[in-house]
Amino acid sequence: MRVLIIEDDAILRDGLTVGLRLAGFSPEAVCDCADARQALAMGGFRAAVLDLMLPDGSGLDLLRELRGQGGTLPVLVLTARDRTPDRVQGLDAGADDYLGKPFELDELAARLRALIRRAQGRAEAEMAWNGLRLDPAQMRGRRDGREITFSPREFAILQALMERPGAILGKVQLEERIYGWQERVESNTIEVHVHNLRAKLGAGVIETVRGAGYRLADAG
Repeated sequence: MRVLIIEDDAILRDGLTVGLRLAGFSPEAVCDCADARQALAMGGFRAAVLDLMLPDGSGLDLLRELRGQGGTLPVLVLTARDRTPDRVQGLDAGADDYLGKPFELDELAARLRALIRRAQGRAEAEMAWNGLRLDPAQMRGRRDGREITFSPREFAILQALMERPGAILGKVQLEERIYGWQERVESNTIEVHVHNLRAKLGAGVIETVRGAGYRLADAG
């Protein structure tokens, strides 16, 4: 799940990037409003983490601008300005959630998962398909009473397919789920991860649609 981090503190920005990647996200980080606007215009994010005090403007103004343009991207405000009036102002400006600094990374990751889940219209934390259940918080699965563990990238691919059962996802779409802007994309990475997933789940779970991509096999 690609998320955008808008934070000017370099140490915190790097820590968020590393921590959220370990939590199963694909984070991209920018440090000011100008870069945030460019990133948001490119799209493809599932949520954003927004600091309010940025070097070239107010994160709150950036949020109002996004909502004024009709943007529905879930936004979690992460800021040291955590008094009740500040929270009220942020939420009324269009924030979906508000977390004060200092914070626990596990809580931030859980709040992001909840925002993304609600944006997808899902109430249940776990995902289910054809007897397979996925727990995004633990990056684990269960099928036929058997617990299955995945690498972060394997989980990201499987989660993308389970979010749209029956839909064909191309290689580029899947690469966007597991790679950041600055990462070198290896030519056969998706094929390798799909091979590993089939070894763990069964050969018939993920179908290859020649020339198009991959999809989950029909449950019937």
